[in-house]
Amino acid sequence: MWVTEALHLAVTSLLLLFIQPIIGITSFTSAVIGFANPIIFLMIGGFIIAEAIRRSGLAARLTYNMLNRFGTTPDRAIFVVVWSTGLLSAFIENVVAYAMLLPIIKEIIPLMGVHDPEKGESNFAKSMALGGSYGSLAGGFGTEIGTAPNLMAAAYTHLPFVNWMIFGFPLAFILMTIIWKWLGFVYKSEIKGVVGGIETIAAKKASLGPMSRNEKLTIVILLFTIGLWVTTGQTGLDSFSVALIGAVLIFAFRVIDWKEAQEGVDWGLIIFFGGALSLGAALLNSGAAAWLISLIVGFLGPHASTLLIMIVLMIIAVTITQVMSNIALAAILVPIAVTLAAAQHQPIGIYAIPVAIACSLSFMLPMADPTVAMAYGTKYVNIPEIFKAGLPLVIIGIIVTIIVIQTIALPFIS
Repeated sequence: MWVTEALHLAVTSLLLLFIQPIIGITSFTSAVIGFANPIIFLMIGGFIIAEAIRRSGLAARLTYNMLNRFGTTPDRAIFVVVWSTGLLSAFIENVVAYAMLLPIIKEIIPLMGVHDPEKGESNFAKSMALGGSYGSLAGGFGTEIGTAPNLMAAAYTHLPFVNWMIFGFPLAFILMTIIWKWLGFVYKSEIKGVVGGIETIAAKKASLGPMSRNEKLTIVILLFTIGLWVTTGQTGLDSFSVALIGAVLIFAFRVIDWKEAQEGVDWGLIIFFGGALSLGAALLNSGAAAWLISLIVGFLGPHASTLLIMIVLMIIAVTITQVMSNIALAAILVPIAVTLAAAQHQPIGIYAIPVAIACSLSFMLPMADPTVAMAYGTKYVNIPEIFKAGLPLVIIGIIVTIIVIQTIALPFIS
């Protein structure tokens, strides 16, 4: 049902709750335990902070400042789009990050002299639309709140926030750099730069006026929250509490009110997540995950190396995620990966983390991720063109992830 989306993902998750007691897997009280997982509150806090960033105008100011600083050539514009969405996506949901930047992307393209990009004839427009989408996916690897599959892996591995950042940001920065250069290569721009040059961007920046009170408060609260996330080992706080501290500060300083915050919280995703965690618990507690693992190990052989198993699990994840919600897939594969690691006496995140990352290597098709669907919805790029740009990035993403896991992450994922 998740693959076909016969019902909304959240509705299918609600079905999971009452089907479990009906068929005798567990009681309803045990089935709904997924909604008590602290990761739910990390999501809520993240959504509220993201809404403050959007409503305050901080996202638009970030983009125009980067354009003003880094230049107005097509190559630099693609760089700004990839890195703007990527950096935002490290701390807010990638769909929210891309949604905030897409109107700005649509404004930059005509500034470059591109007319009627909806006809799908502009390589620059293709690179910009895909750059924002792909950048948000890659940037999300930086932290455990950057993507929904990351959150799923964090829920099972209980990694400290800073531990994920130690290997997550190198991975994100490498992939964002590759995406920037690849899109400029595969869709070589047909235009030279902003009409009017840096003066046009300076005028756009000036039109925003001085930073508002809400923008200043938002950036201070965001930096304070990030500081708390990075120092959880010293303060004794956990990342879930920190997210709520940030959210409460947003309300306390009246950056947004509760009604505005509710518009920015994807309650359907939260319900879906709780149901997905319920399914994960059922897979683990019923022995189903162990049974599935025995099939995989039986197929690979009892002496398969950790690296081979990691590659196989990532290929499975990255293939299925092109046609299935990445968080739905992570809800199934992450508990299996955790079970396998435990059975082999490996670090708990050795398979779960690369699997979660692979679930977000959703570059090839619009149905793979909402941000790719949004890029397709601009009509700047069609499905074969998305596939052409995305397939090599998926392969590169698997290779880079494995290298980063093997060289940087291992000491921090046990």
